[in-house]
Amino acid sequence: MIGWYVHHHGAGHVQRLVAVTEHLRTPVTALSSAPRPAGWTQGWVQLERDDAEPVDRPSATARGALHWVPRHHAGLLGRSAAVVRWLEEARPSLVVTDVSVEATALVRLCGVPVVVAAMLGDRDDVPHRLGRDLAEALLAPWPAPRPSAVDDRDDQPGEEPDDQPDDHRGRTPVVHVGAFSRFDGRPTSSGASEPGRVLVLWGSGGRDVTDADLRAAVGATPGWTWEHLVPGSSLDAAGTRPDVWDALQRAEVVVVHGGHNAVAEVAAARRAAVVVAQERPFDEQVRRAELLRAEGLVALDAWPAAQEWPGLLERARAVGAGPWERWAPGDGARRAAAFLDETADRLAAAQRAGGAR
Repeated sequence: MIGWYVHHHGAGHVQRLVAVTEHLRTPVTALSSAPRPAGWTQGWVQLERDDAEPVDRPSATARGALHWVPRHHAGLLGRSAAVVRWLEEARPSLVVTDVSVEATALVRLCGVPVVVAAMLGDRDDVPHRLGRDLAEALLAPWPAPRPSAVDDRDDQPGEEPDDQPDDHRGRTPVVHVGAFSRFDGRPTSSGASEPGRVLVLWGSGGRDVTDADLRAAVGATPGWTWEHLVPGSSLDAAGTRPDVWDALQRAEVVVVHGGHNAVAEVAAARRAAVVVAQERPFDEQVRRAELLRAEGLVALDAWPAAQEWPGLLERARAVGAGPWERWAPGDGARRAAAFLDETADRLAAAQRAGGAR
């Protein structure tokens, strides 16, 4: 049995759970305060929220030792108790955490091995270091970084972009499986794209880009036709309920924020792209942009000035979709499942032998 802790923020954590479990042969039980996804047929432990008011926010980080442990919070206590009860009853050989340092520590303190879903960014704070040190392995949904030939930042040519802190290299194994998404395996067609069509694909996790920025980009590129799937924007085409995959297929170039899932979906569609990092904790999207530039893709650290858009779209058109092959090989979820199955088998054998390795 594999347990899988799923963070409730955003849709990406649940999407990764669903994508990987489609290929797992080991039974899975998910534990989350997120809603159970439609069509989920395996075990699900519904956890209480740990952020419902009232919250004693000054105590939430325990003086920087953890990320979220507010004092005397009933939901935090209830969810922790539910996780421990399930561990005692199910006796899993392995738990995946995506993603919570506190869940990782709780599970490991119960003697259960943990695989942690790796995340990019400058995560060298005490809680993140603790989570990495407790992990059996880190599962990274991107390819192993390689030396960069050209980087738009100040890095020197040939310098390898960082995807883990200096103080952690070599301590816990990092398993790079490549990016994966809900669209993996769908047939793509370069002939389906409309020349000169741009799709702006944004998520619901907030945006730095204003409607004025979007309109300015359109105004600066008269030879291009723009479509916007941007929640909360007056330009958003979602009122017509377009299918995201169909919109991706129509586009010649996709302008997309630097979040993992959105980038992976564009990669699965094999479309030329301009990736624009948004401000996020730990500079996660900026670090992803660095890695994408090392792959030869057009990736920026911030939304550019309007006059830059004609050149950026032409650059993306010239680069094309070829670099996506390494970033998202199409079998990332299958690779992740194979690693988890193998690890669960090894740990279950040790479990049966009384912990002997």
